[in-house]
This record gives sequence, C-alpha cells and structure tokens, in this order.
Amino acid sequence: MHKITQHPDIWEEWLKDVCEKNKWSHQNSPIIWREMLDRGGKGLLLGGYNEFLEHAQLYYGVTSSMTAELMQTVAQENLETHLEKELEEEALKCLINPLQVWITSASTCACYHLIPILASGEVFGPHMEISINLLDNKQAEESLKSLVTEAQDLASPFLRSVSVCTREEEAFRQAHVIVILDDRVDKDVYSLEDCIRSRAPPCQRYGSLIEKNAHHSVRIIVGGKSFVNLRTVLLMSYAPNFAHNIIAVALGVEGKAKATLARKLKTTPSCIKDVIIWGNISGNNYVDLRKAKVYGYESAVWGPPPFSRPILSLIFDSEWVNREFVLTLKKSTATGRPFGGILTAHSIATTLKYWFHGSPPGEIVSLGVLSEGQFGVPEGIVFSMPVKFENGTWVVLTELEDIELNEQTITRMTSDLIQEKLVALGELIHFQPYQSETDLAKEDEETTSPTTNENQEHQKLSDEHKDLFGDLILDDEKDPVVSDGKSVKG
Repeated sequence: MHKITQHPDIWEEWLKDVCEKNKWSHQNSPIIWREMLDRGGKGLLLGGYNEFLEHAQLYYGVTSSMTAELMQTVAQENLETHLEKELEEEALKCLINPLQVWITSASTCACYHLIPILASGEVFGPHMEISINLLDNKQAEESLKSLVTEAQDLASPFLRSVSVCTREEEAFRQAHVIVILDDRVDKDVYSLEDCIRSRAPPCQRYGSLIEKNAHHSVRIIVGGKSFVNLRTVLLMSYAPNFAHNIIAVALGVEGKAKATLARKLKTTPSCIKDVIIWGNISGNNYVDLRKAKVYGYESAVWGPPPFSRPILSLIFDSEWVNREFVLTLKKSTATGRPFGGILTAHSIATTLKYWFHGSPPGEIVSLGVLSEGQFGVPEGIVFSMPVKFENGTWVVLTELEDIELNEQTITRMTSDLIQEKLVALGELIHFQPYQSETDLAKEDEETTSPTTNENQEHQKLSDEHKDLFGDLILDDEKDPVVSDGKSVKG
C-alpha cells in the first residue's frame, strides 16, 4: 500500500492531471488504483473507497468495518500530517534556496549598519539563510565591493552570499524582501515642488522592476529620513500587484519619542511601550501618549514585572509635554538629521522581525500603511497608525478605546500628505503647507514690507519644509552643498 496525500486546495488540479495521464475518469476523493508496473503492467483504476472495499473482499477475502466517523478522523489526521510535512520541506528548501534580500541605495550609512543585523539570524529566524543583494548606481560600485568584503568577514552562518548589482534592469530578481532606502537626487532642486517630484522617477523604476522580477510573495519595506509616506504610496501606485505588501517604517520616530521620554523620567527607553505615531512619519505627525506605559519604573508604587504605569500620570510638567517634547520630535522628523544610520537600520530590522514572527503580544506598534478610512483618515494615502503583527501580516488596531483623533488634527496631518502625492504625480502644481487658523491669524497681525522679487513671494515655505532640503544628501557624514539656502545640489 502506498498512500499519496494532497492538500485540499490543490486536490482537484492534482486529480485532473492524474486522470489525464492515465486516461481515467474519476471525480471524488479518494482515488484508488492498482499498479503492477514492476511486472510491465499498467495502472488499473479501482475507483473510490467503496470500490476498493469490494475489490479487497473479492481479491483478498478481507473487508473493513471502519465507520464514516472514524474515516473522517483518519482524514483529518492525514491532513495534519501532510501540513507538517510541507512545513518541514519548506524549511529544507530555505536551507537550499536562501531568502533573497535586496537593499536599494546600498552605499548609504543605514545599509552599513543594517547588514550585520540581518546576518545575525535575529530578524528572519535561526533556521533561515539569506542572500543579500546590494543595489546602487555604477559610481558606488567600489564602496559596495568593500561592503561585501566586510560582510563576508562576519563569517555569519546565516549569510549565504552578498552580491553587488549596479544594472538596474537586473534588480529584485526573485526578491523575497526589498528594503527601500533614501535615493540620492541626481539634479539641483530649487523648490519644494521640485524636491517632491524628484521622488517619483526612482519609485516608478522600482515599481516596474518589482512587478517584473520580484517573487510573488515579496515583502517591501520603505525606510529612511525623508518623504517616507510619499515614497511608499508612490511604490504602491507603480507596483499595484504588490501594494498590499508594501509598508513604511515608523519605529524610528517611535524610538526617538521613547528615548526623549526616558530621559525625562530617568529610566530606560526599552521600558516604555505603546507610544503611537500618527500621520506623516518624516513630517507632520502626532505623537500620542494616551496609551503609553512605563514598566519597572522606580517610584513609590511598585509591582511585578507585568505591572506598568501610564506615562502621562508620571510627568507632572504638562508644559514640557505640550511644548518641549513636541518641538524636539518635530525638529527630528522635519530635518531628518538626528535619524542616523544606526536608528534607521534598527527600525527597519525590528519591523521586519515583527512582520515575519509577530510583534510582542499586547504591544502597540506604529506602522505606515495605506489608509482604508480607519480613524477618519482619507483613503488612498499612507498614514502611520497603531497596528499589531501576527501570522505574517499586520492588523490595524481600530478596536482601541479612547484614541479618536479630532477633525483638526487629522486635517493637519493629511493635508500635506494629500498634496505631496498630487504634486509628485503631476496633478498639482504648487504645494501649500498646512496652516491652522491660529497660524493664519498670526500672519494677519504681522506687518511686512513689500518685496520686489515675485519668485521669493511665490516660493515662501514653512521652516519645516525648508528643513527637508537638508536631507537630500543621505549620509550625515556627507556635507550638503548649499549656496544661498534655496538650492541644494544632490
């Protein structure tokens, strides 16, 4: 007796192939046949279970007294065994065919710090080997080769290979994971609109290559210091078949907020949980502390390790929370300067780890995902919101209580995101930074002298968006070329 099990999802297709090959006609499960191939014979179809019992009784003089209930139990056990076998075979395939990880703009500082984390086995698991492919332009080839040598020197048992790719048409071949880092701008930009539009061409190229070359289950994660939400939504537009598997990293802002709070409370940042980042990851966002908690905090109230205390009940200086804390984080996300390579790399690696293995139970994680109207956020933009990772995907935590956002806060965060997308796609010419009624009232009170330069008047930008120009050069150690504060050479 030789038993062949097939998953229910592929049973019909498998049965059709078997019947066509042997010129049989059979519709139901199971299908049973007799083979005498070792004697030069041909497979003889017996039929289903009833036909098999009849054949066994006539040919061998034996029968079966198994009930229908027992047969269903055996069938369920067969399915469970089959699924276990499939998982084992998949694990073996991973050892033979390593996970293909592609990193764009691989000459950046963030990639340098990301490689050893990925090669440590902590992100994808101790049973998964990986091959890292470094993608960048031809000018960066020598530095990439040096990076390959350093990665090989790690002698990591999880790192199968490291390779360099400078031919864009070969990018993302059979990619299982793609990490999109900041791209260098190839031309001078003289306005915020030019800066925004410059993000579209690389996303369009990447999108078409992903559609053409990537593995059907590829996971794409967008990180970096500037226009993270915009680059993510553009990739979704240019790679629509993989839009559901593209996310933006928000853990960098979350980590910065936790560290700032920890310094205020004189504790460790890892003890602070459930800080929610709403909105534009690298721009106009809102750090929500309403669910934030601190564990293991030294105070008059003590408890076991699972015991926590609300952050807002421990910070008595509301002026600090509403002003200094907000301004510190706003400066960080507006300029991108404090987000160095280490923070960017760790945020990407941690998000990937959660994506593959799930986030800590009960913990809130911030993630940039495509809005479907949750929390009153307009559809069609990438927006950072609270999620949890489980079973290889993420779930937006819409059931959380007391985290509603008022209409003014949502408008403040979504206005710029909507305009950025329209400008990048060529559907809007001028970008108008969001201004609240308070800001407009202040402008009305100010008296200014008339200007003779129409371009200066037209190109009036908020300080927050001027700071974005400082991020066109990717690495902190590379000095931007700034002539008069209006143009930056990338």
